Amino acid sequence: MLVSMKEILDRASKENYAVAAPNVTTEMDSRAAIEAAEELNAPLILNVVRSSIPDLVFLGGYLTNLCKLSKVPIAINLDHGSKYEHAIEAIRGGFTSVMVDRSMLPYGENVAQVKEIVKIAHAVGVSVEAELGHVGQGSDLHDDDVSLLTDPKQAKKFIEDTGIDCLAVAIGTAHGAYNKTPKIHFDLLAEIKKETGNFPLVLHGSSGTGAENIRKACSMGINKVNVANELMQAACIEITSADLSGNGAYDLWFLAKSGYKNKLISLIDLYGSKNKSWIPECQGIKTADYLFRE
Repeated sequence: MLVSMKEILDRASKENYAVAAPNVTTEMDSRAAIEAAEELNAPLILNVVRSSIPDLVFLGGYLTNLCKLSKVPIAINLDHGSKYEHAIEAIRGGFTSVMVDRSMLPYGENVAQVKEIVKIAHAVGVSVEAELGHVGQGSDLHDDDVSLLTDPKQAKKFIEDTGIDCLAVAIGTAHGAYNKTPKIHFDLLAEIKKETGNFPLVLHGSSGTGAENIRKACSMGINKVNVANELMQAACIEITSADLSGNGAYDLWFLAKSGYKNKLISLIDLYGSKNKSWIPECQGIKTADYLFRE
């Protein structure tokens, strides 16, 4: 079932668990992600990065159809929307959430631009995520640079000033592959949660952060975990470990799907959202029933 991200994350925040938000770019990885969620009876958020997709409206068309057929609640989120036009395009495409990433702007400009999208999105029932502090790239990670970490008191004000539905926080994680082991500031996360109360928090840059670190973060108030690199690595490993000689090459797409799906299954369980679906099992077609049907 297609739902808003607010509906998913408000429940996750209230019950203190996190929901997987895997990045998807095609019908194949989208179906793999939905299957994983269905098998664990878990809610799901499909993340789409505008830079990897040429047409959000086209993509949104088949993603919304897939989600409507699913037996678990699923939201479709524009991840790191950097332009006003991207948010509008995603809304036109049927996305149920948009992230407005203005985290590198001064506080006042960040608020102003996020608030503008909030007004538009909320008018049509679409949720909004924004970021305070800045989650950079793992290849550029510097533990001693705390200037881009989220300020707890400013986080509370940012939520009030913008009217957003969830907040991405910077606590030491980074996007992509790390150049060294990251230092996660759990004390900072605790302060942010104390200031923001029962408000959904988002963790970007989870790949390579370590299972115990992620488990701990989810238990301390993180309610949405974005993941991409780790899933792609799992797909690659599944392919490179197989014998693709001769007719084995026909297994390429099945192998990629299997690696992605199985890794996501383990992560959903890690985040604590297994069996957290609140929608009764429907009698319709499950994603797995028509995947790659001949």
